[in-house]
Amino acid sequence: MNAADRELVALFAGLDSAGVSDAMDKLGLAGQCLGIMPLDDYRQVVVGPAFTVKYVAASSPAGSVGDFIDEVAAGDVVVIDNDGRTDCTVWGDIMTQYAGLRQIAGTVIDGVCRDVNKVLDDGYPMFSRGRFMRTGKDRVQVEAVGGTVSIGTARVAARDIVVADANGVVVVPRERAAEVAALAQQIETVEAAIRQQLAQGSTLAAVRAALGYHTLQRKA
Repeated sequence: MNAADRELVALFAGLDSAGVSDAMDKLGLAGQCLGIMPLDDYRQVVVGPAFTVKYVAASSPAGSVGDFIDEVAAGDVVVIDNDGRTDCTVWGDIMTQYAGLRQIAGTVIDGVCRDVNKVLDDGYPMFSRGRFMRTGKDRVQVEAVGGTVSIGTARVAARDIVVADANGVVVVPRERAAEVAALAQQIETVEAAIRQQLAQGSTLAAVRAALGYHTLQRKA
């Protein structure tokens, strides 16, 4: 990551996908990746700029299925659009190993992965539509890298900010990242106050009404 990427990523420290999603709702932004699930119940939150990859059906002869990873910077999140295909994979154990060695932050796939034991054993953050053993070789190929892709109904441009955790994946438009992060921090501050007052004996109805809980994510 360059200095600008690190600065944007740092804005999301202490936040999770739920809070970021609420902030985006309030701002009228779409970015929640519907149907993309974490492979494990990750405790950590993955935040990083999107390295986007678009797959298409293979030509004859078939093209490359994974050499793009040599171009991914440490701290990036690989975001792969395989058009939601679940009949063949675009990620396996070799990719997992190499991604870990390169300190890539995680992978998001609108499609499926395989060799999941390697992912789980390494603790590598993986988000996809599921798992399937069938290879993508000679079935799909990389069409483009660094363009705009679609992930579970969300539009993702290269270098947008990905926030992913046990709840799922949300993608923040890069040009709105500072605004989204600031609002998400405000929402988290209010929710932390609610939790504190509940622990001190307040009723849920009273504290929610006092702190405006029901309108935290409502579009202004």
